[in-house]
Amino acid sequence: MKIHEYQGKEILRQFGVPTPRGKACFSVDEAVLAAQDLGATVWVVKAQIHAGGRGKGGGVKVARSLEEVRLAAEQILGMQLVTHQTGHEGQRVRRLLVEEGAQIAREFYLGMVIDRDAQRVALLASSEGGMEIEEVAMHSPEKIHTLRIDPLAGLRADEAAQVARQIGIPEASVAGTVIVLQGLYRAFVEKEAMLAEINPLVLTADGHVLALDAKFNFDSNALFRHPEIVAFRDLDEEDPAEIEASKFDLSYISLDGDIACLVNGAGLAMATMDIIKLYGGNPANFLDVGGGASREKVTEAFKLMLKNPNLKAILVNIFGGIMKCDVIAEGIVAAVREVHLNVPLVVRLEGTNVELGKMILAESGLPIISASDMAEAAEKVVAAARGN
Repeated sequence: MKIHEYQGKEILRQFGVPTPRGKACFSVDEAVLAAQDLGATVWVVKAQIHAGGRGKGGGVKVARSLEEVRLAAEQILGMQLVTHQTGHEGQRVRRLLVEEGAQIAREFYLGMVIDRDAQRVALLASSEGGMEIEEVAMHSPEKIHTLRIDPLAGLRADEAAQVARQIGIPEASVAGTVIVLQGLYRAFVEKEAMLAEINPLVLTADGHVLALDAKFNFDSNALFRHPEIVAFRDLDEEDPAEIEASKFDLSYISLDGDIACLVNGAGLAMATMDIIKLYGGNPANFLDVGGGASREKVTEAFKLMLKNPNLKAILVNIFGGIMKCDVIAEGIVAAVREVHLNVPLVVRLEGTNVELGKMILAESGLPIISASDMAEAAEKVVAAARGN
């Protein structure tokens, strides 16, 4: 789960990380009032969407008067902001953050992710703040310093100070940076985040350090322990199909292809998408119905896939372990009859009660294309999508 920058900064402040003063706004008038309340001489008006690269897309503007704040808010609020992370369709801006300006002397990057190989939180720090960390890794990997934190000891002050010096923080500002680093680590662990970034962390002209931006992604499996994080959820920023899928406990992600996939198990779902690509097709979604899908769940999955206007064919690829093939076959038949399927359907079943499952499909009288293995299934669904 992702949250907005202003929400991320609210979390950082709870853990002692200094940020510029700012207010979230939902209208132009609110933005002007926020600027007045902040009482600064320079303000920054920022689009709030779940994507990076907002500045390059015109979603961040500096204002030096209240009239400029109004103009910036009018330009940004309601715009379809296109960045490298939104895709060509962009994302509509419905919220703004108005902040006091900062006298920036230098910019740095701080980030934390989970290193699964090391089974530790990895702290990434760089002197190249304001840039995408992927770009730094590609062109200047030596400028990224990584520390894998001992989960029993946490991030020690001496470790944090060493990281600060490695990225070029002046000695007079090292103590302030230690506070930021330790606060970011505690926020990451206590809120069960998957990703946390401060980009940029800025050194001001008077030697203070400030988190000028904040990005958090949270482990969805842990949200039941964090209602305060769930309260930050912005459904306007999420795919409507993915929201609908979550209501039925379906793992669904929309893609830009035209062959829908219904699979049980994340690994098999990834392999199914790969083999569709191998045979020249493009998957329209990732859809994992899980190990114990009911007839109702399968029906909802079909309804979800059929909402895609670009859909040309569907591939159902099921390995019957916990989920028996006859049960899934009954679910497929019921779903096809209920939704009045109007695109080709290819089904590959394997595992427990597979022969019974195939018999149910064959005796249904429905135009279901059967396949005996994944390669045949991929070949048939790609051909069906092309009208062959």
